[in-house]
Amino acid sequence: MDIAEWRKKIDELDLKLVELMNQRAAAAQEIGRLKRHSDLPIYEPEREKKIFDNVSAANRGPLPNNELIRIFERLIDVMRKLQKDEIVGADTAQGTSIANETADTEFEADVND
Repeated sequence: MDIAEWRKKIDELDLKLVELMNQRAAAAQEIGRLKRHSDLPIYEPEREKKIFDNVSAANRGPLPNNELIRIFERLIDVMRKLQKDEIVGADTAQGTSIANETADTEFEADVND
């Protein structure tokens, strides 16, 4: 394949990634709705470790595990924010305030420091 064909393939893969990321986001929002009615925290380090272990075990390259983990760290930060928005949005609509949660994802906090 030439460059144009490879780029076309990348464009097709990007569209599939968008669809998959939005499916993952919808699942994260649903988990946020469930967490709203439970004592489960938004940030669950053990769950995140399990995700990193799973994707590392499934990785067959050429992407190195450390780079794959970096991508998933950012993805999880975004998903965590979606969950927080789901919980805080519902609580705000009910006139309640959540003072214990931070406004930013870990990634945003790192960037803004």
